[in-house]
Amino acid sequence: MDIVTLAQVSGSLNAIGYGLATIGPGIGLGILIGKTIESTARQPELGGRLQTLMFLGLAFVEVLALLGLVAGFIFQ
Repeated sequence: MDIVTLAQVSGSLNAIGYGLATIGPGIGLGILIGKTIESTARQPELGGRLQTLMFLGLAFVEVLALLGLVAGFIFQ
């Protein structure tokens, strides 16, 4: 068996890193949207305000995914 050196696999490490970096925002989006739906079901009169807060939180979570993508390009 050949021993794989770091130089041989460096091209695919960025793709693996970005794939791992998207797990956190993906989980965050699932929790954020799920809790907003749950809260709206419990108190429908606050639906508009909850939706506004959800979109604000969604923007912050998506920034994490974009940072993961940018970091992959920066550290090449």
